[in-house]
Amino acid sequence: MAKYTLPSLPYAYGALEPHIAREIMELHHSKHHQAYVNGANAALEKLEQARKNNFQGVDVRAIERDLSFHLSGHILHSIFWPNMKPSGGGKPGGMLADMINSSFGSFDSFKAQFTETAKSVEGIGWAMLVYEPSSDQLLTLNIEKHNMQAAHGTVPLLVLDVWEHAYYLQYKNDRASYINAWWNVVNWDDAEDRLRKAKR
Repeated sequence: MAKYTLPSLPYAYGALEPHIAREIMELHHSKHHQAYVNGANAALEKLEQARKNNFQGVDVRAIERDLSFHLSGHILHSIFWPNMKPSGGGKPGGMLADMINSSFGSFDSFKAQFTETAKSVEGIGWAMLVYEPSSDQLLTLNIEKHNMQAAHGTVPLLVLDVWEHAYYLQYKNDRASYINAWWNVVNWDDAEDRLRKAKR
């Protein structure tokens, strides 16, 4: 059975300061993301054991729910880390810029929509820019937890974690200020690379 592992950050924990504090990054990566990795692996182990026991006395629904939650958390965080970089921000170029313009009218319109999407997540979750291949366009999604309100078949290009553990130590309950600061560390090269791979 394959095991999931915690990916290394592509930069030091303090590299995104002052926009995202070192303490947040260290706890977020080493504790929270690790917990999703552990949870996904535990769910897979339970399913493997259930198969050996012919699923007798096993709540498969609960295990599958845990797998969906923890694996989605692991995958989204694995996109989130390289979606950011020191001295990031600005505007995208290339194919991503062209598709943002065609899908949203302009970069400013996209940025406003993505910001409002992130601010409007109820409780805990993510804002996402995704490529939707059947219509060949970009969409924003408002994801609750890690896995609710997801659109199947879409490819995440840019994700923003708005769970409180992503910002509370620095921004307290001011999610909007965290979102505004996050635009300064966006790695557009990474999002562009994800788009090109998705379209291939």
